[in-house]
Amino acid sequence: MIVTITLNPWLDVSYDADHVRPGAVHRVSRVMSRAGGRGLAVARLLHTFGHEVVAAGLAGGSAGELIRADLTRAGVPAQFTRIGAESRRVVSVTDGVSGQVTTFEEPAPYITTEELGRLAADYRALLDGATAVVLCGSLPAGLPAETYGSFTSYAADAGVPVILDASGTALRHGAARAPALVIPELPAGQAGAEAELELAGASSVVLPADRGVRALTAAGEWRAEARPAADAEPGSAAGAGFRDALVAGFVPGIALAWSWPDMLRHAVALAASAIRSGEADLAAYEVLLPEVAVTGPGPAARPDRSG
Repeated sequence: MIVTITLNPWLDVSYDADHVRPGAVHRVSRVMSRAGGRGLAVARLLHTFGHEVVAAGLAGGSAGELIRADLTRAGVPAQFTRIGAESRRVVSVTDGVSGQVTTFEEPAPYITTEELGRLAADYRALLDGATAVVLCGSLPAGLPAETYGSFTSYAADAGVPVILDASGTALRHGAARAPALVIPELPAGQAGAEAELELAGASSVVLPADRGVRALTAAGEWRAEARPAADAEPGSAAGAGFRDALVAGFVPGIALAWSWPDMLRHAVALAASAIRSGEADLAAYEVLLPEVAVTGPGPAARPDRSG
C-alpha cells in the first residue's frame, strides 16, 4: 500500500460566469468542485495505474467532508485526521468573454497541538504495511517546520521509503532525514540549491527540466527527456498537471526498487502525458513511454553513503 500525505489540502471550487465585472452581481452558469492538493492528485494517478493507495493528511469542516467525498467517488480510500477548523477553499471564476480566471485562496486552517498529536499517531499506524510514503506540499498554520523531518524519520524506523515533494524550510528539514527521493520546489535560478540538498542528506534528488528531468544519485547524474511521437502531444515541465504526474511517476519505482532507467522512463512519460485536469492520457502515455531518452550516469553528482 502506498500512502500519500497532504497536510494542507483544499476544495477547488470553479465558477463559470458570462462576464466578470468588479462590484457587479454575477450569475454563475456552471459550478464544479474537486479535492485539491498534490498528494491527492498523486493518489488519483496511482489509483489509475492500479496501485493500492490511501490518501491521508488533515481535513475538517464541510469542505473537508467534500474533499473526502470527491476522493471516494474517484475510488481512492481516504483516511484523514479530522481537525476542528475548516479546510480551505480555492475559488476560481472564469470570465466567459475573455477566458481570464480570477482566483481567491482562503487561508490555511490552524492546527492545534492536540491535532498534531493525533495526526502523528494516525500516520504511524498507516506505516504498518506501507510500501512507500509520499509527503507533498505546504504546511498549514500551527505545524512546526520540522514536521516532514519527523515524518521521514518515523517512516525510516518502519523501513518505509519516503518521496518528499516540498519547498522552503519544510523541504530542508525533510531532506535532512535521508528520504529515498526528493523532488524539490525551488525558486527559479536559486543558486547553490543542489549543493544545499547534497549536504542535507537526501538519497536522490530529481530536478524537473524542459520536457524531462535530471536525477542526482549516488552513482551519478541521469537525464531523461520525452521525445514527442507523431501522434502524441506531451506537455512541458511548466504545463498543468506535469509536476503532479511527475511525482506520481517516481512512486512505484521507489516502492518496488526499479532501475533508474525504468523509473525515469515511466515518470517522464506519465508527466508528459498529463492533461489540464491533472489526469493522465493513458493512450499518450503508451505512445510516449518508448520515446523517453535516458542517459547517464554522468560524473558522480552525489557522494556514496552506502559505507
